[in-house]
Amino acid sequence: MQIGLAVALFALVLRAAQVQLVEGHRYAAAAAAQRTERVQLDARRGALYDRHGTAIALTQETYHLGVAPNELRDPIRDVPAIARQLRLAPRDVDRAMHRRYAWFAGPFTALDVQPLRAMRGIHLEPVLRRFYPSSEFARAVIGRVGDDGRGGSGGGGGLERLLDSLLSGTPGAAVVLKDREGREYESPARVIAEPIAGSDVVLTLDAELQEIAQRALDDAIDNMEADGGDVVMLDPSTGEVLAVASRRADGSMRPSAFTETFEPGSLAKIFAAAALITYQRIRPGERVSGEGGRYRLPGRVVTDEHPLPSLTLADAIRVSSNIALVKFSARLHPDEQYGVLRGFGFGAPTGVQFPAESPGRLRPPREWSRPSSASLAIGYELAVTPIQIAAAYGAIANNGILLEPTLIREIRSANGGLRYRHEPEPVRRVVTSAVAAQLRELLRGVVGAGGTAERAALANFQLAAKTGTARRVVGGRYAVGQYTASFAALFPADEPQLVVVMKIDNPQKGSYFAAQTAAPVTRSMLEQALAARTVALDRARLSNVAPSAEHANPSLDEPDGVVPYVISWPYAPDSVRSGTQPERIVPDVTGRSLRVAARTLHRSGFHVVVKGPGGGVIEHTWPAAGERAAVGSTVTMFAEPLPPSHR
Repeated sequence: MQIGLAVALFALVLRAAQVQLVEGHRYAAAAAAQRTERVQLDARRGALYDRHGTAIALTQETYHLGVAPNELRDPIRDVPAIARQLRLAPRDVDRAMHRRYAWFAGPFTALDVQPLRAMRGIHLEPVLRRFYPSSEFARAVIGRVGDDGRGGSGGGGGLERLLDSLLSGTPGAAVVLKDREGREYESPARVIAEPIAGSDVVLTLDAELQEIAQRALDDAIDNMEADGGDVVMLDPSTGEVLAVASRRADGSMRPSAFTETFEPGSLAKIFAAAALITYQRIRPGERVSGEGGRYRLPGRVVTDEHPLPSLTLADAIRVSSNIALVKFSARLHPDEQYGVLRGFGFGAPTGVQFPAESPGRLRPPREWSRPSSASLAIGYELAVTPIQIAAAYGAIANNGILLEPTLIREIRSANGGLRYRHEPEPVRRVVTSAVAAQLRELLRGVVGAGGTAERAALANFQLAAKTGTARRVVGGRYAVGQYTASFAALFPADEPQLVVVMKIDNPQKGSYFAAQTAAPVTRSMLEQALAARTVALDRARLSNVAPSAEHANPSLDEPDGVVPYVISWPYAPDSVRSGTQPERIVPDVTGRSLRVAARTLHRSGFHVVVKGPGGGVIEHTWPAAGERAAVGSTVTMFAEPLPPSHR
């Protein structure tokens, strides 16, 4: 019996040793697991900036807030303080406090929760929230992040989605402690891996140009009762997209400047001219008959709205003659015509960094029908996007070299280190610099006397431009009475710094011709761009190409006068000593139209920014009328809509 007892005691000791020494770590780990949990630490998403450093998209640390009512030191004092600090209804907070754990999702900013941090019973859960300082800024292009904080399918696409891998960074990890009821304590017990913040991206967009483009497009769609439209602004020497705006009549914003095509109509005539000059199919001064405005081809009739008896190529571009371009282009071999169009980038994506960019449509000659050559000469049987037109006109501005457009200027790591800087990406030389110069001269004539874009003329600068009015395709066939009005401009005509493309879909109020719709709106955008303070224009180069004021000095009282927005820069009148900062009295422009007010302020030496409707009258300015402000500083004009009797 003693032996049996000894054996039993020995076995018990062995088992105890096994539990304590061998299995103790496992039980301890299991107990710890019930009180700890591995959690992901989100990385701060990189910011998006415009080319001047203006914030477009930022990540802000916000908080969800939980309250354990039984942990509050003085509920009678603390509960009203919580409601007051978080700007919540006291009744809602009181009701939540009857639960074992009150949860307020917010999100609340660091400033909101700071006074509550020291309060016992308060539990904060940090959450990173994407913030867009200007909610509508290029929204169709920027996109949004999804509920998961990523630029995936839930975010609506755009650059947030395209650049997600760059912006999102690398999440970290931590072990957090929990109480017996499974609630996390406020602070992580141990950080396993620090999160790595995402890269910041500097876009090519110019915030002021973007605002100008969006406001002009909004006004045009509303005033013309159009179905929608697009604006693209591009630097032809770099391919950088400076502004892009797209909108539908219902207010929705699709990135149609990149993804939706239209037939360009007369915008494409300059490319037919490029082929004719390149392949020497036309002699200087050579004329063709205008055919009285009607020219019959097998299976179709080509017409001109305002026919001329005979036309040179310059005349044909200036007045946008369908008949002359069709007759001249008949001299081209299909491969030549196709090759030049393809060379300008049509029928292929431009390469701009945007998801689902459309390549447009340009069929090879083997798929052409008999009328195809004539149709292509005047911009039909060709589907293009606004960005393709901007890039192609950019090649004309850039001495014949087609550049790949870009939306990305720089990529910087979270610590500020430069990871990428855009350099112009030549795609190909389309035409010689001599041919490009001839094309710019042809386009210059369009804005001159008797040209279709005469209403786009600026006071102190010459434009090179082309109007386009084309029938719209709806449901696979041309819709009766529906047109696309478009306009492409090189500013200035000499050494262009800016390409502007505007498209208006189906304007229904007033004229549908581009000369009366897209062209004057483009002029207004350029006038505002010239007045804007930080727009990416080389003022010194502009001063070298501007004609003297004696050639363009509109009256201040002329409602249709063109605003001379640009002053010499830096501004240095004779009466000002070098190194001083002169001041002038801000003139009173209250009640004046935008055009007259801007002209008045600019002649006084001020830059101008407009807040409010573009077609309104000035309600007040800041600085106010009568105050003194430095010459060259910005005066903000606050506009209000015209009264009904004046609309």
